[in-house]
Amino acid sequence: MNPGRLLRRILVLVLATILSVGLVSAPAQAAKGKDVRLSRGFYVDPSSQAAHAATSDRRFAGIARRPQALWLTDHVTVGRAKKVVSSYAKRANRKKKTPVFTIYAIPDRDCGLYSADGFAPATYKKWIAQVASGLKGRKAIAILEPDALTLYGSAQCTNEGDRLGLLKYAARRLHAAGVWVYIDAGHSNWQPADVVASRLVSAGVKKYARGFSLNVANYQRTRDERAYGNQVVSALRQRGVKGKKFIVDTGRNGANNPPAGGEWCNPLGQRVGTWAERPRMVREGNFDAFVWVKRPGESDGPCNGGPAAGAWWPEGALRLLGKA
Repeated sequence: MNPGRLLRRILVLVLATILSVGLVSAPAQAAKGKDVRLSRGFYVDPSSQAAHAATSDRRFAGIARRPQALWLTDHVTVGRAKKVVSSYAKRANRKKKTPVFTIYAIPDRDCGLYSADGFAPATYKKWIAQVASGLKGRKAIAILEPDALTLYGSAQCTNEGDRLGLLKYAARRLHAAGVWVYIDAGHSNWQPADVVASRLVSAGVKKYARGFSLNVANYQRTRDERAYGNQVVSALRQRGVKGKKFIVDTGRNGANNPPAGGEWCNPLGQRVGTWAERPRMVREGNFDAFVWVKRPGESDGPCNGGPAAGAWWPEGALRLLGKA
């Protein structure tokens, strides 16, 4: 073959290879840069109380098959915390799903109400450190201390101590472990957006949290929560905090009819979340996701016929499913 023709053919082949590699590698590199939590579904816990109940009564399957948060309370000791969260997160990762946790053990938790308890401050810090260690690199999401921020400073919170400091500590340790932290911010029918925004700033939302959670264990309309969430985001921007997102608990607001008078403990006439608002990443503007944080069918406390807070309550579950 003519040497010049051979050289030209080699150059053509080399150029084609370079172009093909460039076309393939650019999207691959872009995909590589995206966090898997943006596209993965949330993990469905096969060992939840609803799942156990559904093995003998399929009426509960409508709850059992939905992804829900695993609640971490002071029932999980400091010595067990790392193993418990790591094991759960590994199971989720093997399924290529995002593990979602609710951190709920701050001192003076629930300020004397039905879920009252929590660790002492020093123990809480050790516990958080163990939880963070167990979640390192696991691509987890954590809802941080429901109601703690919105109850802050209220008359019944007599032993809360440095609550904002502890929230900031927890957010920092979890963030350092790669956890997406959403600091709980109550709901639209509780504190003004400006008040919540100021407290979120003190709790470390700027550096250590992806954003905040709304409507946890409550029954407010999703449209009201999304409007309120945008108000809080705007109030945060006014305080120099930009780019924050929020999530909404839709586990028990399917009736689209909040209880009268702000009733929150096992109110009658409520329903599980609708299919349209099932747990998943949405990513619309400031709004990140629908999440089932409070597990439907688990009691709010001994009210309206319910057992102790957190206990499985078949009658209450059937009420929420519209089958009782």
